[in-house]
Amino acid sequence: MLIPSIDLMSGKIVQLVQGERKALEFDNFPQWVERFSSYPLVQLIDLDAAKGAGENRVLLTELCRKLPCQVGGGIRRAEDAKGLFDAGARRAIFGSSMIKNHVIDVAFAASLSRQFGPERIVVAIDSRGGHVAVHGWKTVTRITPAEMIAALEPYCAAFLYTHVDTEGTLRGIPLNVIRNLQSLTNRKLIAAGGIRSRPEIDELDAMGVDAVVGMAIYTGLINV
Repeated sequence: MLIPSIDLMSGKIVQLVQGERKALEFDNFPQWVERFSSYPLVQLIDLDAAKGAGENRVLLTELCRKLPCQVGGGIRRAEDAKGLFDAGARRAIFGSSMIKNHVIDVAFAASLSRQFGPERIVVAIDSRGGHVAVHGWKTVTRITPAEMIAALEPYCAAFLYTHVDTEGTLRGIPLNVIRNLQSLTNRKLIAAGGIRSRPEIDELDAMGVDAVVGMAIYTGLINV
């Protein structure tokens, strides 16, 4: 399944290269809402909140009311997720908050699962150089994606794996990496990071992996 991505920064839709350089910017929200409205799931990320540089909560709420969204970016507490669920979000994505003092916080994941149910929790695994990156991809830990999957599988519906090394580059995602991670979990695996073509999406789908696509949609390489 293709999952369109809406990344928000300073009140606009943006596309970044490897989480740093802004490559594209849009403010024509009605057009994109209309184009994405037929999809069963849309990914909505507050980049400002993820980087600790503000937030786009009003926009998040508005978009969650119009589209079926899984929402991430700066969700650090159960209260943050509850506010998004109340606004209409289908699922909440937790990333940096799943790691505390450089250790996977299993207790936090378990508490979220008890409160909301695992079906509403997505664990983000942002990988840079083979290790999990947190705090807007600025800090690289010693934790591997495989370790995240092993520790947190009981507490979530899906893992959102982003290959930061290719994110926003339109170079394609390394399918061998995705195939290996998919073999480690019985949960849904969602892949992101450089996906540029329908054949890639089809190959991921054949593995049982969903594809989050941003840059290729906004540049017109993939039509929606």
